[in-house]
Amino acid sequence: MLPIAPYISDGFGRNRALSIGAFTVVGGVILQALSTSIGHFVASRSIIGVGITIITNAAPVLITELAYPTHRGSLTALYNTLWYFGSIISAWVCYATLRTLTGSVWEWRIPCLLQAAPALFVGIAVLFIPNSPRWLVAKGRDAEAIAILTKYHANGRDRDPLVYFTYGQIREALAIEREINQTTSYLTLFKTPGNLRRMRIVFALGFFSQWSGNGLISYYLDPVLENVGVEVAQTRALINGGIQIWCLFVAVSAALLVDKIGRRPLFLMSNAGMLVVFIFWTLTTALWTTQENRPAANASIALMPIYFLAYSIAYTPMLISYTVEILPYCIRARGFAMMNLTVGIGITTNQFVNPIALKALGWKLYIVYCCWLVFELVYIFLYLVETKGKTLEETAALFDGKEVVQNIENVGNEAAHQSRHRYRRGLDGDGDDDDEDDGSGGGRSGGRSGEKRGGGGAGVEIALSRRDSSRSVGAFSLSASDYDQQERGLGGGGGGGGLHHHVFGSRRKKTSTGVGSGGGMTDSREGSIVKQ
Repeated sequence: MLPIAPYISDGFGRNRALSIGAFTVVGGVILQALSTSIGHFVASRSIIGVGITIITNAAPVLITELAYPTHRGSLTALYNTLWYFGSIISAWVCYATLRTLTGSVWEWRIPCLLQAAPALFVGIAVLFIPNSPRWLVAKGRDAEAIAILTKYHANGRDRDPLVYFTYGQIREALAIEREINQTTSYLTLFKTPGNLRRMRIVFALGFFSQWSGNGLISYYLDPVLENVGVEVAQTRALINGGIQIWCLFVAVSAALLVDKIGRRPLFLMSNAGMLVVFIFWTLTTALWTTQENRPAANASIALMPIYFLAYSIAYTPMLISYTVEILPYCIRARGFAMMNLTVGIGITTNQFVNPIALKALGWKLYIVYCCWLVFELVYIFLYLVETKGKTLEETAALFDGKEVVQNIENVGNEAAHQSRHRYRRGLDGDGDDDDEDDGSGGGRSGGRSGEKRGGGGAGVEIALSRRDSSRSVGAFSLSASDYDQQERGLGGGGGGGGLHHHVFGSRRKKTSTGVGSGGGMTDSREGSIVKQ
């Protein structure tokens, strides 16, 4: 199901994909709770797995594409961080039913049925969540995308520069992606130098997230604790519970710091910290195994929360958030699916390799992990790119060269500049400016029949490059009042400011700015550099 999930997310939209996945989980949970045989139980678990795969592919992509620009990093990081919250609830529910319903079929049926609660909540709640503006623009539904950006990013201010800045960058980034990739498939992930640079990071992070020693401790905590002399099962359970709560606290704290400290410093600190801990871990475990040194065994236990501190400041919050933000829209869902596949391979190899290696090598297995962690640290240092302070479109373009990034920045800045200029004129109450060229059409303007309404309003025109001519939207005009009415489902017209999109010229240069009778400000760009 993993390779198919991106097609559902890209084809039906992030919201519908979440709803499909959630209700698939609910159906699987009902079948699981009614299981009467092992085969029935396994089949129902497979259905749940299909639903979860669809959800986990669409959810972080929707968050990162919908979030307010300055909140994107932290919100997407919190998505993966809250896995610990669910893990803690699951552990305590199972513990409670084990203690109170031992011997009853409800000992396992209740935990199974409770899985449906969050899935049902997601399936219903997602109906009230706006769709991704990026997905809407990619599908030619620009007016809906602008309405969402206006409502949620600008508090309903239809001429806010941020709306124009974001929308302009989305359009330009999609145009660039279409120019580079005429068709999109899984092969697209490896076709261009920029995509190859992205995927070498995506694959590495997916594998590193499972092979940094965390798999050894997370999946085989009991034998690891037994190796350092913790014989009592209840003590091991207490240590495990404490670690889960500690990891939640650390990961949430780190998620709130990603935009302050930056991605690259956190990853470097994480890998360096894990390496240092594993070096000491190797020494303390060896001392206990060879000499039964009790202080060394106690030190091994004390190092566990320090290790998870190092791991959780980067890999828990940023494994998903960093992956989805460095991938451009056209390959974001597919690239994220490949990262999940790499994580799955890492988990599978962990489960098969670690118990064999632990039994054969004992404490010497820690030396292998020390060597691997050195490799990880060097790899992160050489290849991880800092994305702090960039918009989603600028971040995704970092791997395609400085010219592409500058191009996207220029489009956003130009759109914001025009919007700010128009907004100030609106506040002054001027219908048009005396110092601007006055023309009947406001320069090169155009609109779809029936969508340009009223007069006397002020509008802003954003000129995009000829790359965007492949879009079916073409040149059109929608008034700000139209957006508000569409959002409320009121319809109708009225005099408002028109946002015009002109598709002309493959190279951009600001040659003239004019205001026509409708108050539209036109920006014509024909050169390779945007000149102010």
